[in-house]
Amino acid sequence: MDTSPPQTPASAVVPSRSHRRALVLSGAALAVGAAAAYRRYGSAQRVSETFLDREAGLRTLGWGDLDVPEALGVATPDGAHLAVWDVGDPKAPVVVLPHCWGCSHAIWIPVARRLVEAGHRVVLYDQRGHGASTRGTALLSIPSLADDLTTVLEARDVNGAVLAGHSMGGMTIMSLATHRPEVLSARARALVLVATAAGDQGLKLPKAERMAASFSASPLVTRLLRTSQGYRFVRNVFGDNPDRAHLELTRELFADCDGAVRGGYLSAMHSMDLRAGIAGIEMPTTVMVGSRDRLTPPARADQIVVGVPGARLVTLEGRGHMLPLEDPDAVTDEIIRAVKS
Repeated sequence: MDTSPPQTPASAVVPSRSHRRALVLSGAALAVGAAAAYRRYGSAQRVSETFLDREAGLRTLGWGDLDVPEALGVATPDGAHLAVWDVGDPKAPVVVLPHCWGCSHAIWIPVARRLVEAGHRVVLYDQRGHGASTRGTALLSIPSLADDLTTVLEARDVNGAVLAGHSMGGMTIMSLATHRPEVLSARARALVLVATAAGDQGLKLPKAERMAASFSASPLVTRLLRTSQGYRFVRNVFGDNPDRAHLELTRELFADCDGAVRGGYLSAMHSMDLRAGIAGIEMPTTVMVGSRDRLTPPARADQIVVGVPGARLVTLEGRGHMLPLEDPDAVTDEIIRAVKS
């Protein structure tokens, strides 16, 4: 149970100039395109020379001693093809892990590996336009996130699942509660919402929001991230003392993400408001946040806890936004606790 002091109510937060700058720069840098992650850390377990002196960090990435799973293809009604990974004991309790904005399933692999080793079944997938999944013709919108999660749950015949989503993955779950509540009730039994927000993500100034989306989509961001100092652009999405390997992974993945996807989903998140929908959630819900999260700060977690009946808050001190990388043990523990709830 979190014992940290109460956070400032979300309604009282008005981004300062420095905070808006952090949202534009570090927010754009958080986006992680996943094809490279799967090639490097999922498929062949190769490492680049950049990481050879960081063996401790490398051990936190990839599937470790487990067999690397093969991707399955799931088609959506609008013609997108979603890459899905279904690993672990097929008869065991199942956990589904939607990933963050611009990212891929690769960010969840440290947690997924722990869950499989603990005897669970895990379903991961790349969101549309991310990693190995194609974009299709549907709008890059918050409701489409719920539609795609529905497609995955139905295609893999998932029932009684714990849904654990990170950042935009948490928004995916809350969008399911808002736009497809019947699916949530039928397919899930508990939720873990990790470093995410239900609304009030705009910069308060329409011009600033357009600039943020434009910056995120810009080829300039990609070029800057590919420089030797590119990892500095993603530093703000981590908390205290981040592992250099995690910084490098994040910047490489973001550099490989399509700019139009980055910008499209960022615009969707700016106008998102799922607060009314989450009030109808009727299952155990855990909300996790890092005390140093600058993208979805503790006030956003408070907002979800207030909005979801009976929700429980867990704050990880000194951690930032990338909790599945920064503290996979703590995230795994909360997911297993949810499975047992």
